[in-house]
Amino acid sequence: MSSVSDDDITRQGAGVTVDFPALGGEIDSELCNTFEESDVMSDSEEGFYYAGYRLDQYALDVADFSSQYGSDYSISYTATNITGKPRKYPEYGDFPETFAMRTYGDWWEKAPSYIPEIQQQNISKIPAKDYIVLCFEEYVIPEEIAVYETFNPGGLIRIWAYTILKTWVCLWEAKKVYAPSPKLVNKARRFSPKLKTLNIPTRTIRLEFNQMGLSYFTEIDAVLLGGRKVNIEGIQGILDCYERQRKCSILRKLQRIHFRPNIKENYHNHLKEFFTNDLNKFVNIVSSNTDLLKNDLSSEKDDKAVGLKDLPFEIMLKIFSYLDLTSLFLVGQVSKYFYDVSTHPLLYSELNLKPYWHLASSELLCTLAKRATILKKLDLSWCGLFNTISPTEFKKFIQQRGDSLICLRLDSCKILNASCIETLGIVCDNLRELSLRNCSTDPPLLNFSCLANLKNLERLDLFQTVIEPELMLTMLENNRKLKHLNLAFCGISVNMDAVAQRIGQYNQGLVTLDMWKSRFLSATGLDALSKCHDLEEVDFGWCLREVSLGDSLKKLLLNCTKLRKLFLATVRGITDHDVENIANLCRNLEQLDLMGVSGISKDRYYDVLVKCRKLQLLDLSFCDNINNCILGSNFPS
Repeated sequence: MSSVSDDDITRQGAGVTVDFPALGGEIDSELCNTFEESDVMSDSEEGFYYAGYRLDQYALDVADFSSQYGSDYSISYTATNITGKPRKYPEYGDFPETFAMRTYGDWWEKAPSYIPEIQQQNISKIPAKDYIVLCFEEYVIPEEIAVYETFNPGGLIRIWAYTILKTWVCLWEAKKVYAPSPKLVNKARRFSPKLKTLNIPTRTIRLEFNQMGLSYFTEIDAVLLGGRKVNIEGIQGILDCYERQRKCSILRKLQRIHFRPNIKENYHNHLKEFFTNDLNKFVNIVSSNTDLLKNDLSSEKDDKAVGLKDLPFEIMLKIFSYLDLTSLFLVGQVSKYFYDVSTHPLLYSELNLKPYWHLASSELLCTLAKRATILKKLDLSWCGLFNTISPTEFKKFIQQRGDSLICLRLDSCKILNASCIETLGIVCDNLRELSLRNCSTDPPLLNFSCLANLKNLERLDLFQTVIEPELMLTMLENNRKLKHLNLAFCGISVNMDAVAQRIGQYNQGLVTLDMWKSRFLSATGLDALSKCHDLEEVDFGWCLREVSLGDSLKKLLLNCTKLRKLFLATVRGITDHDVENIANLCRNLEQLDLMGVSGISKDRYYDVLVKCRKLQLLDLSFCDNINNCILGSNFPS
């Protein structure tokens, strides 16, 4: 899977931040406020830039994604399946040849392992849970983006385009979570929403998903990008036009307020005369008028009136703490007093740039380093694609502010290199939570050995991140307060029996454990995990592949009476006796996944529903001896 960049055709420094003005003075706020993509090309220039015909093309490559249901060692349900023409559409159903993500519904947010986002005030009304970035072969002016959904459609909430100006532009956003009408249930969908007009070429788009309203996994067959073809010569013309608009921001501001000097001849002589003779007089007049205005306002002021400046500083800090990051930067431009409040370190003890992935840059990180002097929690997930944040700047930030961090989330973060990981291991020795989801492939491109220095971890998330087996065992031994551990998809070289035995020896206080689609877990590993009496959540889906589990599962259930979530998807060794034990021993169970388990009689499923009175989710998809009619007629509501 490659990371395709547009750097080969764009100029260095041509990037612009849209809709996030004046971040600490580091970003050209004037440009952010006034630059409109639709103004880059005039109508008279369109013939030069456009080839004059529409081009429809399907995705050529996947540049980035947050999660996939399939593994890198398989072709089923992987992100790369979304490339090329539709293979299954207009058929409806579960097809391994499509792209699927890890979660659906709100079940993962109801699980014991769930952790809320940092700085909730930054989260949008419909937040993205997953994304995929797609690259196409040719640059076009986007007119249509069509998504071919073949199973449980409706998860798409946002479409972005990465332009040749190195900007991300939102082309479409859902107003509410999708709820399919009865007529569209169990039908494939070609979803092509009306896009925002954008007159800048693109060949890279990003799809964002929120599957909270879906009853099961959504699957996507292909994505089409249609639009007017752009001449190669025209691309350079667009860049030149953009550069002209970036310059002379003062002149552009004067033009926007319709300032028109009434001087047509000898302009330079008049200007020189003004600076020599009249500038001081002009300044004095302005100052005197300002003083008069202040006196008038103060004379009319009620003696009992209280202004914002009269409030205690602590109250102002509390008010400002409800502002999102964008508003904090904006309000700091109102006055010197507001700037002092908005830049106070207490407002930056937690930073979440995940919602601002499209705006995060080295410059922004540098600005935040000056304000976040007592930083405790940092989330840079989804940031850094196309080198927007340099590893050097990230390393510098961690060296300055990392020693006080207790929480660090770097999910699908494209900043990391070997030097960054080394810095994390050395500087961030107070970390209690570390999340590195989807950060390294197999064979591992990063050396995580320095993470062995961490000894205070209570939560470690390595979902879809390949890590060396010996390092994994060392980290378990060093972090004996560990409560939450996610090792799903962590590589074929890690033996889960060895991990389970190490957990049973050093991490008996573990509360949640995810081994989904990991390797080499057997009855031996289950026996070791039965020592963790505080377990509330386990996911062994696609992990336990033995023909028989013996009494190991029963032993686990007997000792772990607090279990609320038990996922056993496609576990081969499950028998009627095991399901009966689940029904009898797991009275606190809320979520049970038996998807793809074969050979179980419907009476045992009935026992689970009758005896597990707290059960909210029961996944029996692709199980034999059961169908919708049996569910509707025999099972209790």
